Amino acid sequence: MNYVLSIRGGGIRGIIPCCCLIKLEKQLGGLTRDHIQYCAGTSTGALLTAAIAAGVPATDMLTVYTQKSQQVFTPTGLLADAKLLAEGYMYDPRHMRDVVTSVLGASAAWVVNDAPIPIMISATAMDGHEWFFVRDQPRNAGTTGTVKLVDAAVASACAPTYFRYWTIDGIAGKTRNFFDGGVAGTANPAYQACVEAFEYDTFDPAQTKVISLGTGYYPASQDPPKGLVATIEWTTNTLVDSSEDWVDKAVRRQWPGVLETFNPRLPSDIGEDDLAAIPALVEVGQQLAATMDWQQILGASAPPTLGAAH
Repeated sequence: MNYVLSIRGGGIRGIIPCCCLIKLEKQLGGLTRDHIQYCAGTSTGALLTAAIAAGVPATDMLTVYTQKSQQVFTPTGLLADAKLLAEGYMYDPRHMRDVVTSVLGASAAWVVNDAPIPIMISATAMDGHEWFFVRDQPRNAGTTGTVKLVDAAVASACAPTYFRYWTIDGIAGKTRNFFDGGVAGTANPAYQACVEAFEYDTFDPAQTKVISLGTGYYPASQDPPKGLVATIEWTTNTLVDSSEDWVDKAVRRQWPGVLETFNPRLPSDIGEDDLAAIPALVEVGQQLAATMDWQQILGASAPPTLGAAH
């Protein structure tokens, strides 16, 4: 069997899949990339995908979320709201780029083609078209493999109103501006991960399992937002989160039996930049991880594979 890991968007809620990956590495040994053959992510899931491909231990990923998020989500409070109204966004994505670069270390110089396992990172171009950063392959257009891994991850994580757009030069000879991949419907990247693996790579659906890690959900309120800032936040969150449910249904309809999903209910409605919720998110993540038997999930009786041939 081949194993595809798909990680959803959700900002600071990326803590939850981090905890699940810590459990994986403790149970099976080695790094996450040693036990999967493909990794896909959007937004915070794209940041995790880049780290997984680069061989960053899951415990280090969690440390970034719990100790360095303040460097990414700054300023806060009324200053952030004022910047949103004045400039259209609250946070400068260059801070996120700097944190990601420090985490990846020497791998920060990699392009997508350099990743030791195939990856897929989604982002939305300013013209509304979705882009999927993948290795150049004979079956695909061969236009994104030379994009820097850091750029692909940051572009995917630039949720509008939270972050300014991210610019990437040299894609098919052009400079393009990107927002979060979730804006165009891939906050849950599981379906596109299957498309890339099955249609543009050589994975066989009959010999593949897709494990989808969510960043938690909370039932939506029926009450309308109050005020301009609250309305903007509701619009952005709805754009990014609207794919969460239909994607899993589409995967199960198209490729029955392929998908297994882990996505816990949150104790409250936790925003993507809610740093005060970090302790609660760690608790939710650890509770979810405690229920997961990765040996069973991955059929892990075989030794680590580091992207074994498929």
